[in-house]
Amino acid sequence: MSQSWKPLPDDLSEPARRLAEELRAVKDAHRISLAELGKRTYLSKASWERWLNGKRLITPQALAGLIATVECDADLLTSLLRKAEAARDAHEAPSSEATHDTDEALSPAPAPAAPAEAPDAAPASPRPAPWRRPAAGVGAAVAAVLILFAALYLRGPHGGNGTASAATLPPKTAAATAAATAGPAPLCEGVGCAGKDPQDMRCDVDQRTLLTGNVGKVVLYVHYSPRCRAAWSGITDGSPGDSATIITNHGWQETALIHWGYDNYSVMVDASPGDTTLQVCGHQKDGDNCTGVVTDPAARASALPSPPPPAAAPTPTP
Repeated sequence: MSQSWKPLPDDLSEPARRLAEELRAVKDAHRISLAELGKRTYLSKASWERWLNGKRLITPQALAGLIATVECDADLLTSLLRKAEAARDAHEAPSSEATHDTDEALSPAPAPAAPAEAPDAAPASPRPAPWRRPAAGVGAAVAAVLILFAALYLRGPHGGNGTASAATLPPKTAAATAAATAGPAPLCEGVGCAGKDPQDMRCDVDQRTLLTGNVGKVVLYVHYSPRCRAAWSGITDGSPGDSATIITNHGWQETALIHWGYDNYSVMVDASPGDTTLQVCGHQKDGDNCTGVVTDPAARASALPSPPPPAAAPTPTP
């Protein structure tokens, strides 16, 4: 549904301003509410409000979710995001400290060691989680991922909310999607992943965002890899000192602490036991809160859309 938009902030870079305007145009063209947009992309309504009003730059995973959900100019949007990221990163102070940089149902924070089991919950205001690019030059890879994602999911009539699964794609495309999603073999599984970086272990290739929550403007994420049978927390739109801790009912917990910038992710916890529950609890200046509890990570992950396939390695120039 169309709406009367607020003026964008004056301090936005030109590509960021253009990107926000294009995102607004996509939303208006499809006559979709913020709540429905959040529900379709597994992202929070609050996050979409910030991205569409220029309060934050949309994350690559959020843009991929949008491209997979509605008809839009994927090439234009990914190009604008790449330019906006470059403009933003040019103004960010480099950090000498190595970090694991990354990108609505809330419940009171439980004791860290053993959160009370509760029914699996979906975001109350219907919203992958994102993480920041760790080095310059990754913008091109992000663009390639998004373009490939759009090519696989955007083409053809899918019905319903416009998303597609391997079952709805032609046989060759479905096979290609499965092969691309498989990607390189993970380097750990289950308890062997505990305490390790999901990107280093290739567990991020098939990661799903199972649940999100908000503490004020801060967004918390429950990430899970079906291949690695491991999980980790994510946090975006935060500030230095903010944290997000993932907790299991078997006593595992790991924390994502923002050292600089506004986002981060934790190392992994074992999520292989069949009775595993997952929850992420955040600590921010706005207060302490948690996401809902995920009671069957594997089943929930299987019900979510597949992640975008990994970008192909660049061909060396002769």
